[in-house]
Amino acid sequence: MAVDTTILSARDVMRDAPVIPVIVLHAIEHAVPMARALVAGGIRMLEVTLRTPQALACIEAIARDVPEAVVGAGTVRSAADAAAAARAGARFAVSPGYTSAVGDACRAQGLALLPGVATASEIMAAQADGFDALKFFPALQSGGSAMLKAWAGPFGDVLFCPTGGIQPGNAGEFLALANVACVGGSWLVPADALAQGDWERITALALEASQIKRA
Repeated sequence: MAVDTTILSARDVMRDAPVIPVIVLHAIEHAVPMARALVAGGIRMLEVTLRTPQALACIEAIARDVPEAVVGAGTVRSAADAAAAARAGARFAVSPGYTSAVGDACRAQGLALLPGVATASEIMAAQADGFDALKFFPALQSGGSAMLKAWAGPFGDVLFCPTGGIQPGNAGEFLALANVACVGGSWLVPADALAQGDWERITALALEASQIKRA
């Protein structure tokens, strides 16, 4: 299958499926079968966090060997992170917070960016730099769905991807909101399923997640 080189926007990433899996990989050999399992379940936007020494190699392997997936880098905190992610083949980036330096770097690298925000001032700073599709993080600790409802008034032109504390039991509560395009969650790729190579379980979790209703 040919590699899709379409330039993405953050809204493209967020609207593709109800859930973006937040993935922590410690073994390169897990990357490709895990990505294939998620795609088989209808989830193709994959956020591989830069929290492990193996993360960039995993991103590279997925970008090379699973062309039907769209791999991105999470925990992007600097221009150097953005550059490394782009070199590895990432097509989007997710940051825990927002700085203009990260925003500028992602633009320079051609990476769609979902900047992390937790306050109204942070939303305004991201919007001032042209970003209107944002990650709300950490979602539960920062006010949850009630905060998103409050933001719908002054920030009615912003779309959010709440992440942090989202599970199957509360994902629907967030996805029912008009200003939420998707949620981020780690439950699609449990550590024990990775360790056991239980790709069928990951596919089943992805399939369930892909069918959660959105507003």
